[in-house]
Amino acid sequence: MQPSTHAHAETADHHHNGAATADSVGCAHAFLTHFRGQVSRPAINRIVIALLQPIIGYAVFLGLAWLMSENKRGVPWRTVLGGMALQFGLAALLLKVSVVRAAFVALNDAMLALEAATRAGTSMVFGFLGGAPLPYAETAAGASFVLAFRALPVVLVMSALSALLFHWRILPLLVRAMSALLERVLGVGGAVGLSTAANVFVGMVEAPLLVKPYLARVSRGELFIILSAGMAGVAGTVMALYAGILAQRVPGALGHILAASFISAPAAIAFAALMVPPAGAPTGRDAALPRADASSIDAITRGTSEGLALLLNIVAMLIVLVALVALANQLLALLPHTGVPWSLQGLLGRAMAPLAWLAGVPWHEAGAAGALLGTKIVLNELIAYLDLAALPPEALSPSSRVIMTYALCGFANLGSLGIMIGGIVTMLPERRAEILELGPRTLAAGTLATLSCGCVVGMLI
Repeated sequence: MQPSTHAHAETADHHHNGAATADSVGCAHAFLTHFRGQVSRPAINRIVIALLQPIIGYAVFLGLAWLMSENKRGVPWRTVLGGMALQFGLAALLLKVSVVRAAFVALNDAMLALEAATRAGTSMVFGFLGGAPLPYAETAAGASFVLAFRALPVVLVMSALSALLFHWRILPLLVRAMSALLERVLGVGGAVGLSTAANVFVGMVEAPLLVKPYLARVSRGELFIILSAGMAGVAGTVMALYAGILAQRVPGALGHILAASFISAPAAIAFAALMVPPAGAPTGRDAALPRADASSIDAITRGTSEGLALLLNIVAMLIVLVALVALANQLLALLPHTGVPWSLQGLLGRAMAPLAWLAGVPWHEAGAAGALLGTKIVLNELIAYLDLAALPPEALSPSSRVIMTYALCGFANLGSLGIMIGGIVTMLPERRAEILELGPRTLAAGTLATLSCGCVVGMLI
């Protein structure tokens, strides 16, 4: 009787499991039927394309970097895959975790406080040009806003504040934490990790300066990573400026720009390692951050002086580059056309539109986005952000504006390339020929890294 009872129980269990499976399949089928009834097929297609487009784009950018590689068989795949994983992980953490997103809101409040503090200084020095009450009625909204007196001076305050935070060992703590993460996850040396992490907060010349004692010893691949990381990020001194420019068009602009700086660091390492694979043992496992100033007043003074030099450089570059673009457009307008005159922005938009699409921007918006990419590479990211803020609302959707905020967030442009080469050659004259050879390739590595950040954000928003 026992075998028969056991067989009966197995049969009952089989029928029960089969019924449960059938119920599950039925529920799933009912859900899909309901979903299809609620969402049209074109809408489903758009959702699928929106998900696949940035994935395809990221793969294409990786493929381009691999095709440009000096040593395709020597690629350190642990570093490349680790950089990709860290880029995705940081992006998900910064964009999807509610606590971190709340911190972004707090960062934007901090940006508003910084702007108000800067306005207090500019109002005293420049009067109504710097934000003090107008002595006359404003005839058009925004007509009294003067970029040089209202927006750009925040660079001075940020530079002094950064130097002070560095002296108080707050920024070095953050840099060391980011450096340790890069070293452990990607297997890079302390010189690369420290310089790349520092690029989140300081400029493309200042970051390598922190590891100057190691620059003569780093391998060719490590040197290329250090240079490329400078091209893939922006300095902390200009983050508030860019956020202020985009604030009306991109909600939470400062949080996005800061997030772009963080996620571009592992991306720069991954793409640079693909293009020029490092060889030999990692350099500088115990790289340190020395104290640069004797006191807080010394730090503020130094930071202000450096900020003034940066501010004057920004003003001069803006005047010259905008003038050159206007001159180029006047020359292009002389060419035969079918109604709309040729312009540099239009040509760049056509040339860069495929890259904008690969970054996650819909094709009907890719022309406008491509023009921004071209402006950023040929001129600089500040002018590209000014153009982004000036675009009419219908030119780019809100998600495309966010994607472009990340894709444009880097120093990879011709002017910055010259500044970086000049600064690094001064620090490392014995490797001048190698730096000049690698320099133009860092432009490609930095651009691919920031475009990949646009892809990652496009997958998450």
